[in-house]
This record gives sequence, C-alpha cells and structure tokens, in this order.
Amino acid sequence: MSLRSLAAFLLCLFLPLCALAQTAPASGAFDTKAKQAFLVDSRTGTILFSRREDEAVTAASLAKAMTLAVVFKALRAGEISLDTTYPVSEYAWRTGGAPSRTATMFAALKSQVRVEDLIRGVAVQAANDACIILAEGMSGSEGAFAARMNEEARALGLTNSHFANATGLPDPGNRVSMRDLVTLARHLQQTYPEFYRYYAEPEFEWNRIKQRNRNPLVAMNIGADGLVMGFAEDAGYGLVASVERDGRGLLLAMSGLSSDKERLEEARRIIDWGMTAFATKTLFKAGETVAEASVYGGSGGGVILVTPQDVDVLLPVDNSERLSARVVYSWPLRAPVAPGQQVGALRIWNGDRFLREVPLQTAGTVEVGTLTRRARDALQELLFFWL
Repeated sequence: MSLRSLAAFLLCLFLPLCALAQTAPASGAFDTKAKQAFLVDSRTGTILFSRREDEAVTAASLAKAMTLAVVFKALRAGEISLDTTYPVSEYAWRTGGAPSRTATMFAALKSQVRVEDLIRGVAVQAANDACIILAEGMSGSEGAFAARMNEEARALGLTNSHFANATGLPDPGNRVSMRDLVTLARHLQQTYPEFYRYYAEPEFEWNRIKQRNRNPLVAMNIGADGLVMGFAEDAGYGLVASVERDGRGLLLAMSGLSSDKERLEEARRIIDWGMTAFATKTLFKAGETVAEASVYGGSGGGVILVTPQDVDVLLPVDNSERLSARVVYSWPLRAPVAPGQQVGALRIWNGDRFLREVPLQTAGTVEVGTLTRRARDALQELLFFWL
C-alpha cells in the first residue's frame, strides 16, 4: 500500500454522545469462570460481554454447527432435499456409530438414511455418524466436505476458525473462536429459520432408540432454542447457544470450563445477567443524519451519511460510562455519489468497551463537478497529504 493510500484509508469523526450517558454509579463488573466467552444481543448485535473472543481453541463438537451450515446451504440451493438418502459406510459406522462409543444416532451399517433424519441426528443428538454420513454423501469423503466447511467459513468472515472434519473429533486442524461461533450461530438462525428449528426438538428416535436432546439448556426453561455443546481435553467444556426470552435474544459462546456442571451453571448465570442487566437505548433513528462525508471532485463538497435502520444498543441499567461513536470511511469519497451507497460505518463504544458497528449510507446525490472544482479539490487533497 502506498503512503498516499495508507493515509487515505481511514478518516475518523468522533461523535460524543455524552447526553445519552446515565449518571447512576456502575455496579460491580460481571465475571465468568469461562476462559473464553462472547455474549451478544441477537437483535442489535451489541456486545454485552467479551473475553479472549478471538482466541482459537479446539473445536470439538462445536464444529458441528458449521457442518449443518453447509448442509442447510445445499438444501436452500436445491443441491439436495430433505428426502435425499445416503448410505451408512463402514467408516461412518465405526468412527461415529455404535462401535465408536461417542455421540451417535445408531444408524445401521449399510442402511440408507434420509437427509432430514441425519439433520435431526446432528442437531438433536450431536451424532457423529450422522455428520460423517452427510459429509460422505454430499462430497464423497469427509475431507472433501471439510474443504466445503472452510470455504463457507471464509465466506462468512470466520477468520479464526478452521475445520478438518465434519464431527469435531480430535484433529489439530479443528479450531474455532467464540466470536466466530456467535457469527455462525447468528447466520444459521437468521438465514435458515426453517431448518434451524430442528435444534429445539426435545428428543429424536432412530433405529428404535429414543434419545433426549443432548443440549441440556433446551430443557432448562430459560428460552434456549439450540445449538451445541462441546468438550476437548485441552479446551475444556464449551458451548454455543441461542436464547429467546421476554422479547430479547442472546447469542453466547464460551469455552474453558472445568466440568459439565460448571458449564451449565455459568451459562445460566451469564444468560440471566444478559437478560436483566441491560436496557435498550436508541441512538439514531433510521434515515437520521449521522455525519457528513467529504466528496472529491463533485458538484458539492460533501454528502450526508445516514443509517438504514434504527441504531439501538444495550446499555447497563446503571450505566455511568460515556458513550462515544466514530464514523469511519475512506477519505475523500469520489464523485459521482448516488443515494443509498454504503460508504462507511458507525462504531460505538461505552467507555472503553466496544458495543457494535452499523453501516452508513449516503443520503443524497453529488454529481461530478466542473474542471475548476476538480482541480481545486485535487490541490486540497495534495496539500492535506503533504501536511
């Protein structure tokens, strides 16, 4: 990147929002025994709690969320259907079936299983045999399917995750971060609601064996509607979960707990805190002016930037921190500019804690300016970078 490009990359406009700050003293900071944790309000995207959220840890069964992301995408694209059937190979049966003594749906060797039943096996029972059967059926081998998982991970912006197999069974290539898991959970929930519902089924019967949902949060009457639990020797007990309660939604990923009991206790505690310790504050209404961006070579010197939707954040009910916001865009914008162009973002902090980022769009038109205007802007830009 050239010096000029580097200098032009970001221009930040600070917008103090001190009028929105509360005056009551803050209560003691929330803490958790989890080594890594990330809690987000699912509607606004506000970050409520974060700890080492970008640190990659062993995925274990948490990788199964990405397995279903690939399957759901194939269903939506018409590549497969719920009635498509796949055979149970000896590898799938031995590695993930009854002989494996791992989570399984007990699919019989050499039988044929419908995709819908395999999805339920993964979503309800975290079944390893179901994951492998899907992987082999869709891609020919588990390795080829893992390549699809990584391709989808890159498309979703999961920068700290990698997948070596469809099950999450031990392999050094299976790594996830808590931020990536929350991003993935939100994608599954919002993009595939017709398939996401399988996660909330209380039980599933296959091969005359009935098993309860292996995610105990679903049965705890706290509003949990999925996703999956995981355990690895080096990473401890973890989970990625979604909760809908009292008109609020939370997405939680956590890892590094010492036992299943501690995992459930900490999950309940952080969920209850997330549901009760925050109140919604609207900072900007949809279409409201947030800032004005400079336009280079245009008939006018700038264009208004607005948000396409209301900008809500979750703040502690006893918040005493100062709210601040920063508008970030490439300076200067170049004419012509049309209404509705996404050209930047609004980043919001509460004290030193980052809350969320929302896109900003142009609210007007700026045509290409006269030769004299363009020459003047070029001189101004040159002087700016020399200074």
